[in-house]
Amino acid sequence: MGRLRILLILQENHTIMSHREDELQPVLSHAEPVLAVRDISETIRYWQDVLGFPAQWTWGEPPTHGGVSWHGVYIQFSQNPALAAASKRNSIWIRVQRVEALYRFHQKNKAEIVAPLENQPWGMAQYSLRETNGHFLHFAGAPLADRERSTATLPPTVRIMGRMPTAKEYGHLHSAVGWSTAMHDAMAEACLAAAVFAAVAEDTASGEVIGCALLLGDHASFYYVKDVMVHPHWQGKRVGTALMQELTYWMERNATDNALVGLFAGEGLAPFYQQFGFAQTFGMIRYIQRNKKGK
Repeated sequence: MGRLRILLILQENHTIMSHREDELQPVLSHAEPVLAVRDISETIRYWQDVLGFPAQWTWGEPPTHGGVSWHGVYIQFSQNPALAAASKRNSIWIRVQRVEALYRFHQKNKAEIVAPLENQPWGMAQYSLRETNGHFLHFAGAPLADRERSTATLPPTVRIMGRMPTAKEYGHLHSAVGWSTAMHDAMAEACLAAAVFAAVAEDTASGEVIGCALLLGDHASFYYVKDVMVHPHWQGKRVGTALMQELTYWMERNATDNALVGLFAGEGLAPFYQQFGFAQTFGMIRYIQRNKKGK
């Protein structure tokens, strides 16, 4: 199975406002917890050898401060044995893609797991461990059932199929969800022609297509999830989840190793796409607006 690097670009509004440089707002990138520990070198060895964090740094000789990182997670350590003893039940919550794989890795390395990997009432799968200084780490990811390729929770008349929607079906959905761009047949056919794969949801009782999702790409290094649409009458019934599962299933078996997958989505949809391994990042977009005077 190829490894997919997945990118989620959040667009807060359809209208992109321009700002003068002195009006730009600060942008926060990440937070780094600082844990009090008994010994910097011992702690870093544990976090690398047992927990798997590959990058590390230290300050001082012998070191009195240091840190580790893995992907977008950064942890700092400050050597203070007395404070470490008093605060050893502090905890850090870490979101993970493919949490089952990390759980198996920590089991193999004999980390002290204090709570097994289980689905939680708040909608995520999570497990907890106690690291060498007594601090608790909680690793959480997509619910275990959501990671299976299954449509068992769909309404009984809904069927997911890996096929392109017709231009008429695509245009009907585009109109039903209320997207502002007028979708005439020629535009619909051009959009569909650019897709490398698509999934549709059909209501077998009526024969109508009630949802679709497109995947664009160069068949080499980049793919783009586009137009995940579900008819308003069928929203909230896991149709969108099933469509994304179908796209994910195809990508994991056909996309090239280390391919990048991107999409644009409203900020409120971030949790939905994160369950399929997408992560937030910064990005830029531009709309092409032609001068239509005289037309």
